[in-house]
Amino acid sequence: MGSVYGSDTASIYHDFYRERKGKDYAAESANVAALVRERMPEASSLLDVACGSGSHLEHFVSEFDHVEGVELSEAMLAVARPLLPGVPLHQGDMRDFSLGRRFSAVTCMHSSIGYAGDEARLRQTLACLADKLEPGGVLVVEPWWTPGNFLDRHVAGDALTVGDRTISRVSHTVRSGDVTRMEVHWVVADPVNGPRHAVERHELTLFERAQYENAFAEAGCTVEYLRPDWTGPGLYVGVLI
Repeated sequence: MGSVYGSDTASIYHDFYRERKGKDYAAESANVAALVRERMPEASSLLDVACGSGSHLEHFVSEFDHVEGVELSEAMLAVARPLLPGVPLHQGDMRDFSLGRRFSAVTCMHSSIGYAGDEARLRQTLACLADKLEPGGVLVVEPWWTPGNFLDRHVAGDALTVGDRTISRVSHTVRSGDVTRMEVHWVVADPVNGPRHAVERHELTLFERAQYENAFAEAGCTVEYLRPDWTGPGLYVGVLI
C-alpha cells in the first residue's frame, strides 16, 4: 500500500509540507470541522485516518473534544507523537482496522485514499471508515485525481528552508492504466551533515467519481462532492444513514 516512510524521510516530509507555500493545515482543518458541524452540529469527536505526521490533527484538537489518529507508517507516528501529547495514535491500515469505539467524524486527507488499491479495496476502505462513525456521523475524504483530470508525466519541484535545514523535493508521476506511479527525490542539506539524497516511490489509484460515490453508498452513507478552492481534487463528504 504505497510507500512506508523511513525515519529520516518522515521528518523531511513533515517539515516540508508544514512550510510549503499554499499548504495551510490550520485553514484546512477549520474548513473540515465546519463541514462536519454543518451536518452534525453536536459533533464532539474525530478520527483522522492516514494521519501521517499529525499536521491536521494538531489543529483538530482545538475543534473537537476528543481526537485520535490512525497511520500505517510507524516512522510517521514517531514524528507525530511528540507533537500530540495525550492524543491516541494507532498504527493500522486504513483498509482494515479496529479501535473499539465510534466517532462523530472520520477524515482521510491529503489524497491518502489513493493508496487503497483497486476498486474492491476502495469499497473495503470506505466501509471500514464508515464503521467507525456514530449514527449520523460525517465522513470526509480528500481524493486523489480522477482518470480524466490527472496530468500524465507531471513533474513538480519545490525548495524551502526550515531552521538550518534546506529541503528540495522533485517528483515525476506517470500513469499506467488506472495507477499512477510517483517517484519523489529529496535533497536535504544542513550545516552538520551537508547534502543528503533520499528517494520514495508511491502508487496511487485513479478512481472515477462514480466509484467513490458508489463506495460511499455501499458503506451506508449519503455523499456530496464539493470543490473548495484549497484542494484541487475536491472533497467527498458523507453522512452515515
